[in-house]
Amino acid sequence: MAARHEEIAEELRQAIDRGEYPVGGPLPTETELSARYAVSRGTVRQAVAALTAEGRIGSRQGARRVVLGNRRSQSFAELRSFAQWAAAMGRTATGRVLEQHRRPATAEDAEKLQIKRGDEVLQVLRVRGLDGDPVLLERNVYAAWMADSVERLPAECVSVVQALYEDIGMVFAYGEHVIDAVAAGAEDARLLGIRRGSPLLRIRRVTTTPAGRPIEWSDDRYVSGTVSFTVANSIGSNPLARQAGQA
Repeated sequence: MAARHEEIAEELRQAIDRGEYPVGGPLPTETELSARYAVSRGTVRQAVAALTAEGRIGSRQGARRVVLGNRRSQSFAELRSFAQWAAAMGRTATGRVLEQHRRPATAEDAEKLQIKRGDEVLQVLRVRGLDGDPVLLERNVYAAWMADSVERLPAECVSVVQALYEDIGMVFAYGEHVIDAVAAGAEDARLLGIRRGSPLLRIRRVTTTPAGRPIEWSDDRYVSGTVSFTVANSIGSNPLARQAGQA
């Protein structure tokens, strides 16, 4: 069961999303919220702190708290996992391995995975779909210590992140993302059913364990109009969120 401050934080999120507390407008005072929810001011402060950390509201000593944005920031697990993001959007995700093989690490692999050039890595090419349509190509390179676990996964595994957690307790804890645009080459165009030269949104990412050990690096390419990424900035938080794109 969620703690009372977590329940209040969620009710406030929903109220902000409904426009009850518009962006730029003030949030009720601690005293008002305490009376509304019949809790102590300390409980209210915990709830408000959660929203502040998410970048939804801003605070300043001696002034009313102000609503900064109504976009929901995502957990890293949801941002990292295409399947979890799709489920949160009410969409059906699919996945299928097209190619998978072990090979010697290139200079790029060595740099990103903190290994030696020539060490063994596992390369995987997956196509991901939303509601039956191919929308994403994932090119993942896994460090050798992860290879056996990844190779055991079914070819049509929907959520690699969840499957590896359930199988070996692997936690994808931290990632660095580089986002840019590229033109679809011949292979990308064929696999995604689009024209060669079509724009693709590319996300390059290195993911590590909680201890900072690199697990994999990837090159993900989304069909134009499939998703967009937003960054809601505030003094205390800079959440990155993946959203459905506008075709």
